[in-house]
Amino acid sequence: MAVIAVAALAAWWFLLRSDAPDPVSLEGAVASVTSTTAATTTGEDGTTTSTAGETTTAPPSATAPTGDGIAGSWVLAADGRSFAGYRVREELASIGAFTAAGRSTAVSGSLEVSESRVTSVEVVVDMTALESDDSRRDGAMRRQALETDAFPEASFRTTGPIDLPPGAAEGEPVAVEAAGDLTLHGVTNAVTIPLEAQLVDGVVVVVGSLEIEFADYDIETPSAAIVLSVEDRGIMEFQLAFVRG
Repeated sequence: MAVIAVAALAAWWFLLRSDAPDPVSLEGAVASVTSTTAATTTGEDGTTTSTAGETTTAPPSATAPTGDGIAGSWVLAADGRSFAGYRVREELASIGAFTAAGRSTAVSGSLEVSESRVTSVEVVVDMTALESDDSRRDGAMRRQALETDAFPEASFRTTGPIDLPPGAAEGEPVAVEAAGDLTLHGVTNAVTIPLEAQLVDGVVVVVGSLEIEFADYDIETPSAAIVLSVEDRGIMEFQLAFVRG
């Protein structure tokens, strides 16, 4: 009976052929921001009208001038364009390897820029909102691995400034590194995350990814009889869309 139970667990946790989304890229992130911006127009009364004819009141950040460069205070747009998530490789007996991926759009954060230097970045992710292509995996994630029921938030906060290359304020794509503290599964480690960013249509678009060693964050990989291997590491990835605060 115990063997049957383990096999059943393996089936609903691992036996999920994943249609994982493509890894994050600056090109893809900019395209999503541009398409969202193009789908709305802003009127003189501070309302936005979508191509579908729906009219809503625009937040102050959406109507802020876009010609002021990049200096100032920014916050993450609360419109689903920002997300953070994971990618993990799994291999099953008689099935093969595939990538499991999950993302949360419940992300908040802030960005401070002074002249050509980012002085602070803070991002907080609601891990309980992680969604993959199968709700059974998401349910298991609440109790195993990331244990999001016990550790509902993950966060990143910079511990030093980030110097921006020339052209950042004019909308040129840039590549930088952000040093800071990453808190995941209740454990905080100092990390350096490679980032790509671009100012487009009044939005600071940022993407990045980082390989995470599960042991560094006390994350245990799930196991079952039919599992040949689950990598002891995964990829943390994110797409962030900052608007004027």
